[in-house]
Amino acid sequence: MKFTLSWLKDHLDTEASLDDILYALTDLGLEVEEVVNPAARLAAFTIARVLTADQHPDADRLRVCRVLTDEGEKQIVCGAPNARAGITVVLCKPGDYVPGIDTTLGVGKIRGVESHGMMASERELELSDEHNGIIELPSGEVGDKFIDWLAAHRPDAVDPMIHVKVTPNRPDALGVRGIARDLAARGIGRLKPLTIPQIDGQFDCPVVVQIDPVLKAKGCPHFAGRLIRGVTNGPSPAWLQQRLKAIGLRPISALVDITNYFTFGLNRPLHVFDAAKVRGVLRIHPAEGGEQMLALDGKTYTLRAGMMAISDDVGVESLAGIMGGEMSGCTPETTDVFLESAWWDPITIAATGRALKINSDARYRFERGVDPEFTLPGLDLATQMVQDLCGGTASHIAQDGAPVDTARAYRLNPARVISLVGMDIPEAEQRATLEALGFTLNGDMATPPSWRPDVLGEADLIEEVARVASLTKLVGKPLPRLDAGVPRPILTPLQQRERTARRTIAALGYNECVTYSFIDEAAARLFGGGTDAVRVDNPISSEMSHLRPDLLPGLLRAAARNQARGFMDLSLAEIGPAFSGGEPGEQLLQATGLLIGHSAPRDPYGSRRPVDVFDARADAEAVLAALGAPARVQITRKAASWWHPGRSGVIGLGPNVMASFGEVHPKVLAEIGIKGAAVAFTILVANIPYPKVKTPTRPALTISDLQAVDRDFAFVVDSRVEGMTAVNAALGADKALIASVRIFDQFSGDKAEAQMGAGKKSIALTVRLQPTDKTLTEAEIEAVSARVIDKVTKATGGTLRG
Repeated sequence: MKFTLSWLKDHLDTEASLDDILYALTDLGLEVEEVVNPAARLAAFTIARVLTADQHPDADRLRVCRVLTDEGEKQIVCGAPNARAGITVVLCKPGDYVPGIDTTLGVGKIRGVESHGMMASERELELSDEHNGIIELPSGEVGDKFIDWLAAHRPDAVDPMIHVKVTPNRPDALGVRGIARDLAARGIGRLKPLTIPQIDGQFDCPVVVQIDPVLKAKGCPHFAGRLIRGVTNGPSPAWLQQRLKAIGLRPISALVDITNYFTFGLNRPLHVFDAAKVRGVLRIHPAEGGEQMLALDGKTYTLRAGMMAISDDVGVESLAGIMGGEMSGCTPETTDVFLESAWWDPITIAATGRALKINSDARYRFERGVDPEFTLPGLDLATQMVQDLCGGTASHIAQDGAPVDTARAYRLNPARVISLVGMDIPEAEQRATLEALGFTLNGDMATPPSWRPDVLGEADLIEEVARVASLTKLVGKPLPRLDAGVPRPILTPLQQRERTARRTIAALGYNECVTYSFIDEAAARLFGGGTDAVRVDNPISSEMSHLRPDLLPGLLRAAARNQARGFMDLSLAEIGPAFSGGEPGEQLLQATGLLIGHSAPRDPYGSRRPVDVFDARADAEAVLAALGAPARVQITRKAASWWHPGRSGVIGLGPNVMASFGEVHPKVLAEIGIKGAAVAFTILVANIPYPKVKTPTRPALTISDLQAVDRDFAFVVDSRVEGMTAVNAALGADKALIASVRIFDQFSGDKAEAQMGAGKKSIALTVRLQPTDKTLTEAEIEAVSARVIDKVTKATGGTLRG
């Protein structure tokens, strides 16, 4: 929304400075985007007087002038044809920046004669396109600021233009008067009354208007207009043209400029038809589909079924509330006009504008909501202005329908305002604020004005009081403690685990990522999702159509983007929710790590190697240990479909899955665009059992003072037998005595098969026995060893290697 300071002062009686007004606007929620102040670029220039103007000794068209300035007499070489003794001029001194020629002046020589500055033309100061000579001022004292002279004699030349950002919920601020009302409520001046003229029609309007019953219910409940005969549609007056130019609009003609003036000044879009080109009844109706209209922007639009149109007996004359048609547009030859003022449904206008890709000032306002009760007053004001600028005789009003009833009331609770805002605002001030904004108060009930469709409840009343009172006055105060003494922990156990997981993963060397919770359907289906239960009804884009079923898709997408930019060794991680459904409880917290490329940079020691499944497993076990998972767990191959079937595993306790790890399936990598192999792990944080006894500190470390005993075993098994099968079997031989089981050697390949038979390999285990109450005897050790051999041979089908 753009307007000038003088335009604002047409509605606001104020002596406040520009800076005070700009601060108040932003503080009220109307953020100032830009200020174009002509006075700022003209501030350095002063008034001077030419004492003499002699012919240049070496140039016929140049004069050497002696100029009286506030710094004494200066010599200036000038080529303007009107440079002569006795005139009052505008002086630009050395060091001044001249905007019209984009130059900073200095002392120079022109044909051998020194020149100390220049005398400016209007174009050089960007006041107009006039450049036939230097500026001759009819008055002014030497040394006075030129901007002061302009402010007194040509105020429009130094009128600041203000551009504010208006949020969609404030359609009333799309008119200068609405902005003035906010400032007046803040105390920055007084809102001037708006006098509605009484227009006495001299004849019945020959143009009949008719709203289709379907649109009268929803679409266009009220349409009004009147005929004005005998107008002269010439250029609009200079003040109006200057005002429109200042906000970036091009003056067209008096009639069109008037409608633009009301659009920006009073947030009342209007339209004028050339009445001589209207045939029959003006109908407001839904389009049947297929109708075409040549619009005022020179483009032809094809209407879809249901779009609102204004048609006469010949065809569509205007796209309702958005843009008029070229066929009934006004020209300099127009003498009779039909001036239209109507209220259009915001949703219908927005849908039509988007479908046809038309952006207009009228659409911008109607789709946000204009004042339905200002339809007829706006028509009368515009009629008066047309008669003042173009002449003519007005008819009676022709209308159909009635204004929308916006009456509603909400309770104002002063104590609630103070409680929510946190400021001690007296009740009288609260009521005065609402009344200044146009609200009507009846007891403790506040009725919003018709131009505020955004006020829909008690909370909106509180917001209005708060923003006018200024939240910058809010003083921060510490909240009182609910209980005395040391405060209790506020993080839940799951939140504490999340923090621990994040720190542990970072300590392992991963770079934490934050990816979107929305992914595309194809990626979601790769990871077991993509169902309608997690589909987003109104996605931002087709790539964000579903809730993610796992964190891996986002990390893999991030890795693909990094690989495309030459980063091939990656360690990425994320902690966040994944979704199995659309209900509140159908989400789980995951901690996921992804490794791609090599484990170390290139060095002379050969430590660089490709990452593998055991890297992912080691990191997963480290995170599980930090989160308090049991030391003894089961590892199975029942991994999900997006893991490599032969190079992945699941860590759990019975049916309770705590983590998955392994290589990502090659098909998944190919779909996402990953180069090379990728290994990863996923921790289901909530599935890790909590300790049975909860204490504020860690339990004491238990260390046995008895010596541990290690025994080594080697088994010949089938080459397809997994080492973990042997480890789990050995652990089950004596859960009390056996502290750990590790594989320390594996002999396989052609040499192994030559010694042990085809399809065979050797697995060597070291079993640690840790007594707690007495030293083990040889017989007890042998008994445990026998049980280990029995368990492993039964589980693997192998034999003890001789």
